[in-house]
Amino acid sequence: MRILHTSDWHLGRSFHRVSLLAAQREFIDHLVTTVREGHIDAVVVAGDIYDRAVPPLAAVELFDDALHRLADLGVPTVMISGNHDSARRLGVGAGLIDRAGIHLRTDPAGCATPVVLSHDRGEVAFYGLPYLEPGLVREELGASAAGHTAVLGAAMDRVRADLATRQSGTRSVVLAHAFVTGGAVSDSERDITVGGVASVPAEVFDGVDYAALGHLHGCQTITERVRYSGSPLAYSFSEAAHRKSMWVVELGAAGEAPSCERVECPVPRPLARIRGRIEELLADPDLERHEEAWVEATLTDAVRPHEPMARLARRFPHVLTLVFDPERPPEDPLASYAQRLRGRSDRQIAEDFVAHVRGGRGPDETERALLGDALEAVRSEAHEGVVPGEESGAGSTAAGPVTAGATAGATAGEAAR
Repeated sequence: MRILHTSDWHLGRSFHRVSLLAAQREFIDHLVTTVREGHIDAVVVAGDIYDRAVPPLAAVELFDDALHRLADLGVPTVMISGNHDSARRLGVGAGLIDRAGIHLRTDPAGCATPVVLSHDRGEVAFYGLPYLEPGLVREELGASAAGHTAVLGAAMDRVRADLATRQSGTRSVVLAHAFVTGGAVSDSERDITVGGVASVPAEVFDGVDYAALGHLHGCQTITERVRYSGSPLAYSFSEAAHRKSMWVVELGAAGEAPSCERVECPVPRPLARIRGRIEELLADPDLERHEEAWVEATLTDAVRPHEPMARLARRFPHVLTLVFDPERPPEDPLASYAQRLRGRSDRQIAEDFVAHVRGGRGPDETERALLGDALEAVRSEAHEGVVPGEESGAGSTAAGPVTAGATAGATAGEAAR
């Protein structure tokens, strides 16, 4: 069986205020062509269909077009919701869409109910594990703890239990949206840290023939059976070196390692990160190759140059962002605040702020727990797609996100006092 593995479409996302809708439409064209000409038997999309819980109309229309075109090909498609999607919104109409061969899996309760497809070598069971927000699904899945490893492990236990009841020789594919240990991150992925640990070991997927992962935007191989397809487009300059692609996965007999081949995706415009003093950037002949790229320029001038964006745009008409990083000795107290924050989680930043305003005394264990609870409340409501002024069902109010945000602010304030 030939499977096309893709993920992280992020429909509706822009790139530094430049619309990517045309590029996303070109990707859908490429996807459909690959399915048709590549003799693909099934398509799997491992989450983050949309870029946010309430996507713009143009993104919804593009998704609708993709569904119709895939259904017209008669090739079964299995999709899961990611941490950027609203599982409830994405899952609306899933029962009807299922009849067209498009299988949306957005409910954690259904993680052990596979889509079973027949093939000349026997059946293949596709298990869709939507993004599992630990604070929301721990009780439902019976996980022993609230972390990502515990809830994903509980879901996989259900998968393996179901697989054990199936006919000998049944092959298995799991779709999951998670951060697996060993994966390389980029700047465009939303933080999913819980309790300081976001990653899960690859061993959690033991027992299945292939794990099709989403969340990380770089195409990468964790093991021969566990892979990320990455996003089809670059969504941050940290992805400048990525080769955007999809995996064509050829399943062999049950227990055999699959063979995988990368299929390149169209590139709307290359990315370039350039660094130096402005006069050097304007004169360096080696930078000629970047003149038609989307450019991120980091200026190292000791004094901010006059009208730097306008001057750079004369040579690099598609320059999108400027970063100022003056060359200073390491002991300089004016060293960039952004550098001090780089690589730190939201929780670490909040705790550092408390320590800063209290003269170096950071939060105690009770205060750290309050900060963690507030951050998790905000993350959970964002994942549920709660928006101001909208009723979202039992247990929530129109003021949900405002209340959560106020809670986080109040918590930090109380800890600072």
